[in-house]
Amino acid sequence: MSVRVVFFSDTHLGFDYPVRPRTEKVRRGPDFFANFQHVLDHAVLTEADLVVHGGDFFFRSKVHPRIVERAYQSVFEFADTGIPIAIVPGNHERSVLPPSLFLNHPNIHVFDRPRTFCFDIGNERLAVSGFPYLKNVRGCFSAAVRQCEAERFPAEHRLLCVHHAVDGAVVGPANFTFRGGADVIAGTQLPTHFDAVLSGHIHRHQVLDLAVPVIYCGSIERTSYAEKSETKGFCELTLDQSAAPQMVFHELPAREMVDFDGRGYPRPDALLDALARQVSLYSPRAIVRVRLAAYPDRPLNRALAAIVPGLLSMVCARPDRRTAAGYAPNSRS
Repeated sequence: MSVRVVFFSDTHLGFDYPVRPRTEKVRRGPDFFANFQHVLDHAVLTEADLVVHGGDFFFRSKVHPRIVERAYQSVFEFADTGIPIAIVPGNHERSVLPPSLFLNHPNIHVFDRPRTFCFDIGNERLAVSGFPYLKNVRGCFSAAVRQCEAERFPAEHRLLCVHHAVDGAVVGPANFTFRGGADVIAGTQLPTHFDAVLSGHIHRHQVLDLAVPVIYCGSIERTSYAEKSETKGFCELTLDQSAAPQMVFHELPAREMVDFDGRGYPRPDALLDALARQVSLYSPRAIVRVRLAAYPDRPLNRALAAIVPGLLSMVCARPDRRTAAGYAPNSRS
């Protein structure tokens, strides 16, 4: 018999989701909630045996109660379907999820400390160990794994769930590779009695081929321009005693991120004309980053925003501090 686990992470719920918005503009917050719900719906539709959330459930430690309630209500309704979900508190939650009565559901399991949860699936048992985000994890990782006491629970399948960088993980457009460091788990520290390590924290999907495979599902949406070329999604694992764990990556819709370089236009009218032509080529959901040679004054700032269609968002990249003809520096922009 095989066991199927849906694994997603770094949902950052609440990102760009003001409860009382002061301005009328397209927000990205609903994108994160939509992809979050898409993963839960997929797990229900495919009758998964377990769902694991790898951390950074919310985008920061202090979140408006309405956002917490909306997120937890979705998890509670999902747990009511009979599928258990295990959640690792990440660094954005400062290792502690906001409290709520919703979390008392018997199918919701939170790694609030090093511990192991067991799930009987058919005639087999899946033991899932884990702990919340730890600072200086390299020095305390082995102790945290021992505190999970996984050996106390006989099981056919074992997973370790964390929210950390591991030696060899790659991030960013320059492909920075983590090597050493107090907040990075050493590959030699990984315990081999687990079938796989499921980790959040790294937003790019990847699998590290170490003594035990380390699976990063990545974030469910792009949170910065450093991720503009990354595919977003979630993982589905199949655990079988007769074979190594099998994994399928499912892609999720993510906002296109594009750059427009406006530094070569000497006059505002030329800049606006060029931007208008270019915007027509972009996806209507794209996020446009406009690079300028200097901070725009308010009239130019309003003109730039007026070019952007209703379903297009725009941010101005930090420009050079040099001034150029037609551009008036404005420290408030």
